This record gives sequence, C-alpha cells and structure tokens, in this order.
Amino acid sequence: MANQSETGHAKNVANLGALITVVVGFGEVYNPSKTALTAAALAALNDRAKGVMHEMNGLEGAYNLAVDRRELAFAPLGKLSTRILNAVRSSDVAPQIVETVESLVRKLKGQRATPRLTEEEKAALVAEGTVVKEVSSSQMSYDNRLDSFDKLVQLLPNIPQYAPNEEELKVTTLVGLKETLSASNDAAVQAGTALGNIRRVRNEVLYSPGTGVIDIAKAVKAYVKSLFGATSLQYKQLSALTFKDRG
Repeated sequence: MANQSETGHAKNVANLGALITVVVGFGEVYNPSKTALTAAALAALNDRAKGVMHEMNGLEGAYNLAVDRRELAFAPLGKLSTRILNAVRSSDVAPQIVETVESLVRKLKGQRATPRLTEEEKAALVAEGTVVKEVSSSQMSYDNRLDSFDKLVQLLPNIPQYAPNEEELKVTTLVGLKETLSASNDAAVQAGTALGNIRRVRNEVLYSPGTGVIDIAKAVKAYVKSLFGATSLQYKQLSALTFKDRG
C-alpha cells in the first residue's frame, strides 16, 4: 500500500480538531481516567500537530524553491560543456587531450563512450559464449555532474592552448560558475535534509504507537463508545471522523 498523501496528514490533523470540539461539547460527563485523553491533553496534542504541519509546509516550500533554483542553475551546463569541448578541439592540442575532455563532457551529459548493444547483438554474443554485462554510464545526479564539471574546470588551466576569447568560456568564469552550482546544490541538499527531519517529527506526532494522533483518536472513540454506547448519537458524532494510518 502506498504511503498516505500530504493531504491525508492534514486531514488527520483537521479531524483531531473536530474531535476535540465534539468532546468538549460533552461537558463534565467526558471524564476519562487516562490523562492523554483529557480535553487539556487533546488540546496540547492538537497544538503540537498543527505546529509541526505549519513548520513542515514552510520547509517544503523552501525545499521546492531550492530544487527549482538548482535545476535552473544546472540547465545550461550541457550546452556549455559542448562549447568548451569544441573550443578544445579547435585548439592545437593532442588527440589524447581531446579524448580526456570528451570523457568528462560525456559524463556531464550522461552519454556513453560506446553505443549500447542491441538485443540482437547481445543474443549473438551469448550464442558465442560471451558473457554480456552492460553497466549504465549515466551519471546525471547533481553530485556527479558537479564532480565532473569540477574536474573539467581544474583540467582546463593545464591546457595552455585553451585560451578562448569568449568570456563565458574563460577559466575564471567557469570557476565562478562551479562555485555557483556547488552553492545551489548544497542549498537543495540542506533544504531536503531539513524537510526530511520535520517529516520524521510529523510522523512521530501523528503516528507514534500509543501517543500519536491516530491512536489517541481511536482511544477517545473507544472511551466515548463505552460512555454513551455504540448506538448513541454522541459516539456516532465521533465515528464519522476518520483517522488514517500512513499505510
């Protein structure tokens, strides 16, 4: 079963507030022996649940912005790396140096050094007794792309013939771009970590066995059922409020 959507979490918190309104309306007759089920304890749990949801919404927005900014920062990298490669090719350098630059550019763009075998070619090799094992050459994660670009930027100053007149291709410009890319990647990673941390807190508040919103709500329903009866209007008010586990 798939994990519950963010909408489901918010609905659980909203229903907790509705449950509290109902039990407070019962007045003094609502008097559970378990402290966690008292109106005061429920109110405190509700405040904590709403607080963590509010904080998570803010961090989720910050994460989405950081991811968008990183994507925009990295977007020109493919075409830029091709321009760098062509600038190297047009310089008076040895073929081996061109091959080294080509290898880094391929990694930046997630390309293979050799074409992937077709199914027919694989079958023919297997028939000859050759073991066929292809490993994906794609290294398109932001960390890998950043690492490949850093290697490229550090390689270029060691190629004296690489002296482009275009400002955007100069080593000093590329060094600045690498720092910008690194900063945007770090910001996205840090925002993702913060969001992951608050999600764990959210899950504890809502779903911890015995103390989370879900189990507390179930316990309140059980108490009201014992207090007024399964067919009572009071219990039916609460039974209409659904609380879903994460799944």
